[in-house]
Amino acid sequence: MIDPRPILVTGGAGFIGSNLADRLAGEGYRVRVYDVLARAGVDANLVWLKARYGDRIEAVIADIRDADALARAASDVQAVFHLAAQVAVTTSMVDPRADFEINILGTLNLLEALRARGERVPLIFASTNKVYGDLIDLEFDTGDHGYVPRDPAIRDHGIGEARPLDFHTPYGVSKGAADQYVLDYARSFGVPAAVLRMSCIYGQRQMGTEDQGWVAHFLIRALEGKPITLYGDGQQVRDILDVSNAVDAYVRAWRRIDAVEGQAFNLGGGPANAVSLRQLLGHIGDLIGREVEIATSDWRAGDQRYFVADTRKAEAALGLAPKVAWTDGVANLARWLATERQLNLPVGQAMETSAS
Repeated sequence: MIDPRPILVTGGAGFIGSNLADRLAGEGYRVRVYDVLARAGVDANLVWLKARYGDRIEAVIADIRDADALARAASDVQAVFHLAAQVAVTTSMVDPRADFEINILGTLNLLEALRARGERVPLIFASTNKVYGDLIDLEFDTGDHGYVPRDPAIRDHGIGEARPLDFHTPYGVSKGAADQYVLDYARSFGVPAAVLRMSCIYGQRQMGTEDQGWVAHFLIRALEGKPITLYGDGQQVRDILDVSNAVDAYVRAWRRIDAVEGQAFNLGGGPANAVSLRQLLGHIGDLIGREVEIATSDWRAGDQRYFVADTRKAEAALGLAPKVAWTDGVANLARWLATERQLNLPVGQAMETSAS
């Protein structure tokens, strides 16, 4: 029998949050979506969730900096997925105080609310690969598909959790500090919590911008026939992960919290889904049947030449399902974006051919 108490998803109207809420509500759980709806387009995600599940979705429109509102929202829930955050490096450089208040103070507000309950309420926290810094100490060669680490272990498996933390930019500091607060509340106060340090997640319901959600941003610009700006040389490599795989990892971490509490896991596409920015743009050009227009600009602060997650720890501890191949996942997202934006472009046959 399903526990009738709600599950709290902070940032539940956002990209990953709405997909997670959809998964949980689809399994019969009541989901309390806590979101300030500050990001453009996320209100549509909430409307979509309510239309699909009705009263099974409860919306609390509030800010995680509001400690009282957050405590009320967490007062009776059976579990918490904490995804609400300031998510852009560029925004943190413009307004580091707001970045601090949202990412650090907001997380502390939630941890204190759970600690005050005096019972075991699982918390799964959305962290980032930015906690590892810019990886400037690594040496790379440039291959056919972007930067390639010279270290054979990193080349074969990616960056593991044993990598020293090295916070860069206010965003990296705030997310890294929140990451460490979550782990310490598990250690110091017995809050059953785990951390997922995510690489680049993409998929349906992503409202991509230049600052965050770059896979969707690239697709949107390409579908609209607009140029895409590459910062740096475009040979940067990222391991991209379909949101369905990310959601599955969050749910499995919750269900295995007794085994994984107090631990951090790298979550990404891994070496099999590592792709350079220029490689992805080539694939997008194939999908839409025309070459993508590219502009270039200087490197941005904190940008990593390479990040591929070593996901072996997460796979072993969480029993993760096979990952969606990046070529298929990007094609699926392209079709969804074209439909959602009612783009009357001759791309359907190209995408169907590529995805088949």
